[in-house]
Amino acid sequence: MIHDTYLKRALAHAKDKGFIFYTHPEIEFYLFENQEDWSQPPVPIDEGGYFDHVPRSPGMDFRRACVNMLEQMGISVEYSHHEAGPGQNEIDLRYADALTTADNIMTFRTVVKEISLERGIYASFMPKPFTDQPGSGMHTHLSLFEGDSNAFYEVGQEFNMSQTARQFAAGILAHAAEICAVTDQYVNSYKRLWGGAEAPSYVCWGHNNRSALLRIPQYKPGKGNSARMEFRGLDPGANPYLAYSVLLAAGLDGIEQKMTLGEPTSDDVWELTDSERQAMGIAPLPDSLDSALKLMEKSDFVAEVLGEHTFEYFLRNKHKEWNSYSRQVNPYELEYYLPRL
Repeated sequence: MIHDTYLKRALAHAKDKGFIFYTHPEIEFYLFENQEDWSQPPVPIDEGGYFDHVPRSPGMDFRRACVNMLEQMGISVEYSHHEAGPGQNEIDLRYADALTTADNIMTFRTVVKEISLERGIYASFMPKPFTDQPGSGMHTHLSLFEGDSNAFYEVGQEFNMSQTARQFAAGILAHAAEICAVTDQYVNSYKRLWGGAEAPSYVCWGHNNRSALLRIPQYKPGKGNSARMEFRGLDPGANPYLAYSVLLAAGLDGIEQKMTLGEPTSDDVWELTDSERQAMGIAPLPDSLDSALKLMEKSDFVAEVLGEHTFEYFLRNKHKEWNSYSRQVNPYELEYYLPRL
């Protein structure tokens, strides 16, 4: 079921305020050797690292085939490259309005899956398939435009951020914990968020700080219309219609409520102690789907954005997923407890 209705409603609300909402996703995924028994650890198709051009790896040719297919379908691609994990890749879709981007993400997933089937390999958008390797994110760049002008840009301000940008960012941070079940909707999503490797675990923002949940990229002189903020919490399994709905609504709420953006952090948030984070006012994101759902079900804000039917259906479905997961006896328990108990 595609919930584009809620995104259309959020976009209409933005339009009433004079804004157009643009997004630009960086979609990461793993490529594995095909196997019949997925209870066994997956085998990456290569051992490459970040931006590697791996000799004789099918990954480079795979990305080329995906980009060609997407371009033929009218979906523009910005970049593609090998990511940090073995067999991990990234393809970035070009900026578009949020509804077009959400449609393009759904098509993108199908294209990647179909091409992997044709080539006898397996593409996975699972957020964290390996304990000791980076997870896959869908970092998304966000911006608002008023006509042809970027509403996030104001020359002379700190980081060239306009008041609109600061309020929008404040709204996202204010609602980040209660929308987390939507932006990160699977049990495995929280293994990525709390698994290190630049994944965001805390609610904070920073200028060019890749450990922050919300990053303000370096400004390029003469490129005011490229002003944006990068939300790093999304993973590639998220429903883009619902995720962009709650992100836009959160940002607009920040503008409407004239929220104040706190101080940025330049620190590696992971390296700070709990007391240091507490002193800086940096709160954690939920550490499990269960925790995220408990926050969401108390949220009048999310209920209003998604509507009563979708809100209740989402919670019911995800509570069922969590309960099913929590009853499983996993390999860690067998490995750790059987020899000791």
